[in-house]
Amino acid sequence: MTFAPTSLAGQQAVSIDVTTDALTVLVLDDSPAQRNLVCALLRKWGHTAISTGDPREALEHARNPDVSLILCDWMMPEMTGPEFCRRLRADVTSSYAYVLLLTSRNERNALAEGLEAGADDFLQKPVSPPELRARMNAGARIVAMQRELRSKNGILSDALDELQTLYGAIDRDLDEARRLQLALLQDQRRSFDGADVSLLLEASGHVGGDMVGYFTVSDDTVGLFSLDVSGHGVASAMIAARIAGMLSEASPDQNIAMIRGMDGTLVDLPPEVAAGRLNDLMLKEVQTDRYFTIALAFLNLDTGLVRLVQAGHPHPMVQRADGTVEMVGDGDMPVGLLPDIPFHSFEVQLNPGDRLLLYSDGLTECPRPDGDMLEEEGLIDMMTQNQSTGGTDFLETLRHDLVAFAGSDDFPDDVSALLLEFNGR
Repeated sequence: MTFAPTSLAGQQAVSIDVTTDALTVLVLDDSPAQRNLVCALLRKWGHTAISTGDPREALEHARNPDVSLILCDWMMPEMTGPEFCRRLRADVTSSYAYVLLLTSRNERNALAEGLEAGADDFLQKPVSPPELRARMNAGARIVAMQRELRSKNGILSDALDELQTLYGAIDRDLDEARRLQLALLQDQRRSFDGADVSLLLEASGHVGGDMVGYFTVSDDTVGLFSLDVSGHGVASAMIAARIAGMLSEASPDQNIAMIRGMDGTLVDLPPEVAAGRLNDLMLKEVQTDRYFTIALAFLNLDTGLVRLVQAGHPHPMVQRADGTVEMVGDGDMPVGLLPDIPFHSFEVQLNPGDRLLLYSDGLTECPRPDGDMLEEEGLIDMMTQNQSTGGTDFLETLRHDLVAFAGSDDFPDDVSALLLEFNGR
């Protein structure tokens, strides 16, 4: 390592503004005299110098994260400068030191070799102290930026770890919420005297805003419902759970669709009245920007007569014993949008062998890969093709066909359905 005469003590002083803080610089040269000369100059500039003529010892020193710059001679007997750079970049990865290779070679191939080996910059011999100082300042700025970036990456990594921990806790809570929601779902199949009811519920996320269910009113009457709360996620699921709780047979006196008669027995309210009570409840007590659609029905097990209200919900499907499918209902406004909405009910007569399907728009609005939706016609086709299948098998087959239609089982919306099969007493 050779310096120009201006580097010697007693020569004319060079005035250069100091642009960096004190650095720790590793000097690697097999010449003790050159090392001492460079180290003296570095200390004069206020830096800490570590001196060695052994490349292997230099590699150990380079592991010190305080080492910011390395001045390395190209020609050394045990290991060349480029070889040292390769070892440095391969072995020392926890920190980064800026390497200045000092050489008398100026061939392009030689410079390319040094850069490819991991050097950052070059200085031609004899080295001018002003040029050395300027290149050290440039290297120090690059190292400072690199360390700042590493520090910020560390902060970002810590923040991501914390977020991952939080997301893990949220996922566990959502999984628990999903289990609780499924616990609200009654038995997937239940037989009554004269009819069978089967249920399907699949949320598009951890929890969903759909719910289907049934409740016993009396020995002669069964209530059925399929509801779909607007939106997705926890808020919709909580509203769906609350509405389902108001239509539960576990607490018949709390069921919003029933009332006790003069003799103390429970009787079903007209479906349109029950929908009106739900509408008042949503606007006065729940007080949310959410609303829901619902198909609420009462089946007379003796006669097969079904009285329904269709509040914004998809049209119920009736499949006759001969396989033909009818889409019934005129529709009403959803529940929870406006006060004092008039709801209307209608009747459907079922005969033995007929069945009624209540479902959410997650079926009919399920898209194909090209964007086309299944719609009511597609659902009718599926019901026709599967007319010989019944109960939960029918609903599972319906889901299987929906997966084939969509090309995926990752549905964009909740999917739910209730199948009522009337057998007659």
